[in-house]
Amino acid sequence: MPLMRNKLEAQTSVDVRQWHVLYTRHQHEKPVARILSSKGLEGFLPLYAAAHRWQDRTKQLRLPLFPYYVFIRGGMNSQLQVLSTPGVFTIVGWAGHAATIPDGQIEGIRQLVESAFRIEPYPYLRAGDKVRVRSGTLQGLEGILVRKKNLFRLIICLEMLGRSAAIEIDISCLERLERSPIPAVSLWPSAGI
Repeated sequence: MPLMRNKLEAQTSVDVRQWHVLYTRHQHEKPVARILSSKGLEGFLPLYAAAHRWQDRTKQLRLPLFPYYVFIRGGMNSQLQVLSTPGVFTIVGWAGHAATIPDGQIEGIRQLVESAFRIEPYPYLRAGDKVRVRSGTLQGLEGILVRKKNLFRLIICLEMLGRSAAIEIDISCLERLERSPIPAVSLWPSAGI
């Protein structure tokens, strides 16, 4: 087995066929995907059908399922070519390394988009978010979303009684009211103590 000559060569050999994510300008997802394809790079832009109504007409549009993002397979050996594509801001990553998306997740998204089911973007909900039930018999009920094992539960708090109740609920029936603030932690000791 030949030795890797440098860090770039090692990274290139590993990243050749992995999926990465590009962050694009507003409403530039389709042109970016088209240009990447013309450069010989494999891109993936999941789209969904949406009806938009104007005063005089209604039109069916194909919009990005994940606004601002385009997936690209490989291409990290030619980052300059990718980043010089009009409309691309950056390659999504952490600590100077491009983030990778598992093939299984990309294939799952592909299957959803190509299926006969209706698909649409949905806000990312996480435990601790204040939410409201938007449909069903509990419509209008507000509470806090918690997760216990693989089940989502809506916690209804009765502040006056100092009690709460939990109900298992389908997350697709919920809408976020506001992002729960992250508690601030002071790193400095209080003066005078």
